[in-house]
Order: sequence, then C-alpha cells, then structure tokens
Amino acid sequence: MGIVGDVCRKTTALTAEQIEALEVMADALQIAADLAHAQVTVYARASESSLLVIIAQAKPHTSFIQYRPNLLGTTVSATEEPLIWRTITSGEHISGEREWALGMEVLAMQTFPVRDAAGQTVATVSFEFGVEDDAAGDHGILIETAYQFLTSARVAAGTVYRPLSAREGIIILDDRGRVVYANTAAASIYRLFGVGRIVGRRVYDRNVNLRLALKAASTRQPQENELEIGNIVLAQRAIPIVRGGQTISTIMIVADITEVKKKEKELLIKSAVIQEIHHRVKNNLQTIASLLRLQARRTPSAEVKAALRESVNRILSISVVHEFLSQQDAEFIDVSEVAKNILDLVIENMLEPDFNVQTVFNGRRMILPSDQAISLALAINELIQNSIEHGFVGRREGVIGVEIAALKDSYQIDIWDNGIGLPPDFGRKETNSLGLQIIRTLVENDLGGTFQLQSRNGTRASIIVPCSTEGG
Repeated sequence: MGIVGDVCRKTTALTAEQIEALEVMADALQIAADLAHAQVTVYARASESSLLVIIAQAKPHTSFIQYRPNLLGTTVSATEEPLIWRTITSGEHISGEREWALGMEVLAMQTFPVRDAAGQTVATVSFEFGVEDDAAGDHGILIETAYQFLTSARVAAGTVYRPLSAREGIIILDDRGRVVYANTAAASIYRLFGVGRIVGRRVYDRNVNLRLALKAASTRQPQENELEIGNIVLAQRAIPIVRGGQTISTIMIVADITEVKKKEKELLIKSAVIQEIHHRVKNNLQTIASLLRLQARRTPSAEVKAALRESVNRILSISVVHEFLSQQDAEFIDVSEVAKNILDLVIENMLEPDFNVQTVFNGRRMILPSDQAISLALAINELIQNSIEHGFVGRREGVIGVEIAALKDSYQIDIWDNGIGLPPDFGRKETNSLGLQIIRTLVENDLGGTFQLQSRNGTRASIIVPCSTEGG
C-alpha cells in the first residue's frame, strides 16, 4: 500500500479500483512534472463535503517553482481552491493563475479532470508553472502531453519512466508521427547532425533518427536504446501515449551521452591496466620467491635455510593479495579469502614431512582496501609461521586455526594452535623476535588496530582492526 492509497483510504470515499488507478497515475507524476516544467498536484474530494485533499505532488527537476512543502494528506476548502473545485465538480479543463502566499511568485495554473473507467471525475490534477512559460505558445503542448501521459494506459513502471534532467531533449510527435514540439536541448542535439529545424519533421525522416519513436508508437510499448552516429552517442527513450488501444502521441527523450561513454571507456581501460599491473607484480613476486628457494637449497646452513624460507612466505603472502586484485576491478578485497590461501600456503611451504597438522578456518566476509589487506596478510603469515616453528616443539602433530569475526565497529582475527603455549617468562614488549616486531608494526601502525598474544590451551593471537568505510 503506497502513500496515495493510505491518504485516499483515510480521507476519501473512493472505491478500491479508483484508488488503485490514482496510485498508478501517481507513480508517473515526477516524469510528468519534469516534462511539463510544472509543479503537479493531484486533489481528490474528501469524505467531508466542500473539502479537497491533496493525495500526490511532484516538483519538477527541469525548472524552478516556488511551492509549499509537506502538503500530502492536507485538506483545503472549496473556497481556497476554486479552480480545483470547479474542475472536480464539472469535469472541465480550466486555465487561471494562483498565488500560494502573499509575496510569493504568481503562477499560471491549469487544471484537468481525472476520470475513472466509468467516466466519473474522481480527482483533479493541476499544473502550476511560471507565467513567462504560459506566454510561450508551445508550452501548452507540454502541459497537454503530460496530462495525456498521466491519464493514459501504461505498462508497469520501469526505468524508461525515470525523471528527466534539464539537459535532456524533449520531442513530442503526434498520432501521424509528425514532430509538433522540440525543446532547446533537442534542437541543439539535432543541429549536430545538420538538422536545422526538427519541428515539422516526420518519424520516417532518416536525418532525424526517430525510428525508436516509430517502434514505440506501433508496438504501444515504451522503448529505450543507445544510438551511435559518427562520434556522437545518444541515449533515447520513446514513450507512447495510448488511449483506446491507439497511440495518440509519442514522447521522445534524447540525451547526448558521448562524454559519459568516453569516460566509461577510459575507466574500463584504466581498470584493465591496473589489473594487468597487479598480475605482473604477482608474477614478479613469485619469481623472486622461486629464486630464494633455489638459494635455500644451495646453502648448507640450517639457519640460513630457515630465514630464506620465512622470506619466501612473506613474499608469497603479498603475492596472494596481488593475485586477488588482478582478478577484480575494485581496490577492495575479501581478507577472509586471502587468509585461507595464506594458511594453506604456509602449511605447504613450512611443514616438515613427518609432522601431521590439521587446519581449521572459520571466516566471515571481511572487506579492506588493498594496502590494509597486504599489511594484514603479512601479519597473518607471521603468526601462522610462528605457530609452526615454535608452537609444537617436541610434538609430531597439532591443530592450527584461523577465525575472523565481525564486532560492532571492527573485525577480530584470531590465529590459534593447540601446541605448548607461550613460555612462562614470555613478554611481548621485551621480545627480540623479528616476526612479532613485524606484526606489532603492521597491526598498530599500518592498521590502527590492537594485537594480543596469550596462552590458552596452546597459543592464541588476537588482532582487532577497525572496519573500513567500504567494508563496514
């Protein structure tokens, strides 16, 4: 149930069928206001005699109109709105002027009857616009067309009925496919194609490219497309006005979207280049990791092998992030997917052949900008490496887990194991561990988060980072 329905049911004696028809009309009120360059208001007779109730209203995007806001659902007496009352009681179309309040702009006003299927007048629709517009001879065509559109048969609302902007061209064609009105924006657009005067042209004229209007009129269905003519791209909408099963006129809306399309193309190219850069960075990092692996195989020193292996994992952790960035357009990635890949990666590269480990991963979607994702990926890598290197001394099996949870304004990432836990005299602040220094710097400085390490049936590291704008 919409606003129109709510107001009508509370304040009028209209039937369900009449209210439903008014709701359909109200859905198109905005585009009618934009088309007519007028404020459009719909009045129905209230249950109480000699009173009118405002059931719908729209202010145009295509011109400035002074009006009183928040009028929906309010009632006015017949003496306050004599033109409205006269139309709703007699069914006449009336032209006049009105002033909302002392000192406000005097507006031209046209009122039209809204009839139900039986021909009974159930509401009045008023168009209010600047007096200077009323003096323009062709503005009446816009008002009449907007009224016909509101009271004609229409398909279900869709994007073709979206509001207009002041930059869009408006063309009206009659039932014979002849252009009877074109605004300044439309004339300017067609002047680019060498059409000096569009009014009077017919839909069959090749130079004006109005085939979409012909299709809309013949099918009695709204149409929409993009038309490329030379270096110019036009967005076209054609809306037929159908009455008695026949198209009585057609509204054609055109916009020059050449620059918009150019920028879209530039963004696509830029996006493709950025993805290719991430792909190449990933490949280069993996090449460096391969070279370090070769170096590790050649050195006889176990300490050097371990250091090189840690470096390989750090490099591959960064490459995982760049791999995700190379597969998508946005500079935001799901860290939970990255963390899962890193867990598998470290287990594959760091685990001794005779050690049996189980992994547990429970992660919700966690979206961060790419630079923060890289910092968090490195921190997760360091903590998983620490678990493998120090968490299971003297043991041949264990469990390592990663959990990601959403808090109110932050994310919590826990990396845990069921190993031997921390030494009794362990102090994080005093430790000389390079890995923990890296983690603390990444979490606290780069991510603005907090880091805790504690023994709890093994070792549990907790990282809490604030939600980003995109990810929150």
